[in-house]
Amino acid sequence: MVPLSFANQEFALTTSGALFWRAESALLVADLHLEKASFYAKHGQMLPPYDSRETLERVAEAIRETGARRVFTLGDNFHDSEGSTRLEPHAAGMLSALTRAVDWVWITGNHDPHMDTPKGSATSGGAIAEELEVAGMILRHQAKAGETRPEFSGHYHPRLQLHVRKRFIRRPCAVVSQGGGGGRMILPAFGALTGGMDAKDPVILDAMQPADRIDAVLPAAGKLAQFPLWRKAA
Repeated sequence: MVPLSFANQEFALTTSGALFWRAESALLVADLHLEKASFYAKHGQMLPPYDSRETLERVAEAIRETGARRVFTLGDNFHDSEGSTRLEPHAAGMLSALTRAVDWVWITGNHDPHMDTPKGSATSGGAIAEELEVAGMILRHQAKAGETRPEFSGHYHPRLQLHVRKRFIRRPCAVVSQGGGGGRMILPAFGALTGGMDAKDPVILDAMQPADRIDAVLPAAGKLAQFPLWRKAA
C-alpha cells in the first residue's frame, strides 16, 4: 500500500488495485465483474468457475489491510445483470459476509444496469446507486468528459504498457489527471478475469479532459511509480 495525494486529500493505493480513502475510511474498487467465468460457460467457453471467490478474497484482504469501514464499488460489479443468481454457495456466503461487515454501496455500470431488480439484487446485500457525491468527490462508473469536479471512476480497465530491457510489461494502473478542475482518477479493474486497455489509449485520454496533465500511477517496490501519458501543449 503506497500513499497517494489527490484533490487535496490523502489516499493509499494497494497492490491489488483498490484505493483507500483515509478521511472517509472507505475502500474504492472498480470493475469486479463477478461471475464472468459462469457467463462465458453459458456461451460454451469453459473457464475455471472460481473467479468470484478469488475476487472477493482480494476485496476481503484489502479491507483487512486498510481497516476500511466502507466499500464503494465503481460499476460493472457483476459481469451481467443475472450474475448474482449464479453465485455458488461459497462465493455467495463470502459476499453476504462482506456486505454485512462494512457499509457497502454498489455503483452500477454498463454491465449491471438492473441491480435494483429482484434478480439483480439477489444475495448481493448493500445499497445501490447510479452515482454518488461523497465529501465533494463524484463516484461513478465511467469518466464523464468535461467534468470539472474531483471524480473517481472505472470502466476502462487501464494498464500501463512498457518495454523494459527488451521485455514487454503490462501492469494494471490508475490514471490520474491534474488541472481542468479538481482532478480525476480512473481505477484499474479489480476482478480476477478482467483484461485491460492501454492507459494512453486516446479513448481514455479524451475521457479525462479537460486536464493539464495525465499520468499513470501504480505501486512499485513499496513506492508510487508515476509515468506521464499526456501533457497539455504550452
